[in-house]
Amino acid sequence: MMLPTHAMVGLAVAAPLVVLAPDVVPAALVGALIGSVLPDLDLYAGHRRTLHYPTGYSVAAVPAAAAAALLATPVAVAAAALLVGAALHCRMDRYGGGLELRPWEGTSDRGVYDHVRGRWLAPKRWVAYDGSPGDFLFALALGVPLLVVLDGPFRWVVAAALLVGGAYAALRRRLARLAPTVFGRVPGPVREYVPARYRE
Repeated sequence: MMLPTHAMVGLAVAAPLVVLAPDVVPAALVGALIGSVLPDLDLYAGHRRTLHYPTGYSVAAVPAAAAAALLATPVAVAAAALLVGAALHCRMDRYGGGLELRPWEGTSDRGVYDHVRGRWLAPKRWVAYDGSPGDFLFALALGVPLLVVLDGPFRWVVAAALLVGGAYAALRRRLARLAPTVFGRVPGPVREYVPARYRE
């Protein structure tokens, strides 16, 4: 799924604290947002393997959530929200398309790497691919209520994510056609950092 969708899920998971524990809401939202986008920082270096830990983040999130519930400090809540956001991100990537430039073709059996089992988990394709109409509708379904519930900078983050997600969804297939041309012209020293799928 696309990054804006991951961000919406993280914020949506933390949003109930607006009512339940308003004093830690900013910490929870920041933690959830960071955790929801953190795994994709590996986009150009072993994507869905280097920073994606579908089991590790989930296991770490349980004691972190318990500590956050007991301590109720902003730091504990932010740490728990970060781990929950990262765990959800990695799990969600399994339910989307594979790791290929054109995931709608369904040619990749790599959804996300499971470090515990030491193998790639196949994509389930419940959401056809990142930037698909279904992916954007999912982000929109979460984002619209967040625009109502959240305020201040978090409302702006949601609005920006929905705008970026909508533009990406509208351009996704065109971007796949452009990628080989654009990345084919990258200077030699930089080329080794461009994932092979962008040169297909």
